Amino acid sequence: MIVNGLIRRIAEYFWNYGASDSWRAIYSLFERNDGCVLLDLGCGDGSSTMLIAKYINASKVIGLELDDDRIKKAQEKGIVVYKADLNKKFPLDDESADVVFANQVIEHLINIDNFVSEVYRVLKPSGYAVVSTENLASWHNIFALLLGNQPYSGPCVNTKCVIGHHPLHPTVDRIYDPYLKHNTVLAYKALKRVFQAYGFRVEKVIGSGYYPFPKSFARLFCRCDPSHAHFLTLKARKVISGRSMGRGHKIPHSA
Repeated sequence: MIVNGLIRRIAEYFWNYGASDSWRAIYSLFERNDGCVLLDLGCGDGSSTMLIAKYINASKVIGLELDDDRIKKAQEKGIVVYKADLNKKFPLDDESADVVFANQVIEHLINIDNFVSEVYRVLKPSGYAVVSTENLASWHNIFALLLGNQPYSGPCVNTKCVIGHHPLHPTVDRIYDPYLKHNTVLAYKALKRVFQAYGFRVEKVIGSGYYPFPKSFARLFCRCDPSHAHFLTLKARKVISGRSMGRGHKIPHSA
């Protein structure tokens, strides 16, 4: 029992620092854009949405969400929320957002082509998207395959429960939770190329979490080899006629 408890605490350490560094990467890619319109895809209850909105100084915040309870909580925070399935056309006008944000959302979808093309459609010509997701090619997923298991990040192969969920993951007891089901998990190059295919210019992809190394070493390895990190955070800008027209300025970020 003591050994099992210790192993679980070590696994939680890896997961928590990877997730924390993923948020660190997200913030580093945003630009201050006074008075901009922020769109959060899969905004949940709006807590992180409002933090991002304040960080970039957005004047209007829009969210798309499917869960009714989360929609109500987000609306209470002042977010304009539309109930929407992100596998389908977004209920928004063309060029209606300056910044699009999606954190741990794309892997839950089935129609990735729709998602990326709709992000492009709703972005203004000067706009950009920040998208964070798990990486199919992370070392812990490769290790799972070597053991004959489903990759720990998915994709999920059935609807009854999450098959292949990491046995030491903090949410391992929630394998019947539909919010944990990953349908489409992209590798590093695939994530870049799918955005490029729809006209985006990929400006940067940051890797976070490099197991089984501790945080200080992991950050170094992620800089050298983001393609095998646990989390990937991409910044992609809408390009018009071969040019992008960014209007915001970068916000310094302290680690």
